[in-house]
Amino acid sequence: MRRVRYESRGGPLFVEEAPPPAPGPGELLVRAEAIGVTLPAVRQVSEAAEPGPLGGEIAGEVTAVGEGVTRFGTGDRVTGLCFGHGYADFALLHEAMASPVPADASAVDAVALVRSGLVALGALEAARPQPGEAALVTAAASGVGHLAVQLARTRGAGRVVGAVSDPAKAGFVRGLGADHVITYGDNGWGTPVDYVLDAVGGELLTPALHVLVPEGRLVAYSSGGGTIQAYDLLVGAKSVTGFQMARIARGKPELYEQWREELWRLFAAGELRPVVHGEFALEDAAKAHGEIESRSNLGKVVLIP
Repeated sequence: MRRVRYESRGGPLFVEEAPPPAPGPGELLVRAEAIGVTLPAVRQVSEAAEPGPLGGEIAGEVTAVGEGVTRFGTGDRVTGLCFGHGYADFALLHEAMASPVPADASAVDAVALVRSGLVALGALEAARPQPGEAALVTAAASGVGHLAVQLARTRGAGRVVGAVSDPAKAGFVRGLGADHVITYGDNGWGTPVDYVLDAVGGELLTPALHVLVPEGRLVAYSSGGGTIQAYDLLVGAKSVTGFQMARIARGKPELYEQWREELWRLFAAGELRPVVHGEFALEDAAKAHGEIESRSNLGKVVLIP
């Protein structure tokens, strides 16, 4: 089989031949049909001290199962998060991280919707949204952000604001249902909002806090880090909550499943529309990473083995 690797910080990425892995206890061997490219994987290549397997979201057909697997069998279509070599023709999924793909959905739909949607929905839940409240979503054109904009609307947001890096993305974000779009460099982020879903972090945390109403809530789900001054929270009694999807998947599998089912329900009803920015061959993984590094993507970036 083919798989994508790199041997030093910053790459380059290259394709090598390797034997398909064998599923261990509780694992599924999946023939990948679509692979989601994520910002953490891109940052891993550019920032990690030591090279490691490129994991991520995959969707495809189960070709073998390991000892103890009870929920899936060969021939089933699944999607989930791979922690090993995910940029490959075949990849291993732990059964606990796998979800079935409906018959009327494609593998590309699955990688564009499920993992990114779970992060978006989980961050939204952490914000404790109330009907009629105003929401602001940073990285609103990204794989997660473009779903968060739509989900905020389905949860009854009275006003949805999208924040983006480039004003050229404004039309795309408005097409998702956002009422207003701002860019990160704007002087002031407009009318205050009740909650912020932040996927960027870093220096954007300060303006994100400033745009909150008194007692407003910011949910941070970015791997970008950043520092918050305590005084910025004290003034206005604002709060910040960190959200990580892996903690839900590992510690609250029932909630993980409930959210997954809600995503597919909204998809089937036409209320949630995942957008794919581009599909790239495994050999073009570097180009796919470049789309995310340049912040040019509108929606999800996908590899097709």
